[in-house]
Amino acid sequence: MSEIITDVYENGVLRPLSSLPLQEHQTVRLQVLNSEPSTDVQQVIQSLIEAGVVTPPPHRNDIEPVSEEARWELAQKLGQCPGKPLSEIIIEDRGPY
Repeated sequence: MSEIITDVYENGVLRPLSSLPLQEHQTVRLQVLNSEPSTDVQQVIQSLIEAGVVTPPPHRNDIEPVSEEARWELAQKLGQCPGKPLSEIIIEDRGPY
């Protein structure tokens, strides 16, 4: 059995937050991973970027949010398209309950 569980460390003892399918006195092997993100991860990502293996995502700070007026105009244009609304198509596609 291999399972990832979450524990809390209290008074020198690891306490699982959920029940485990283990027998009393059964020996198990544990790998302890810190739940906070590690700076090691950032270093690995930076190394991969520098090596050209991965590309960082583009910065989205330069994109202007869509105005209410522009959204309304787009909704009106989409509402004029022929055919059924997408919601009806999805409901039909799901079939009977």
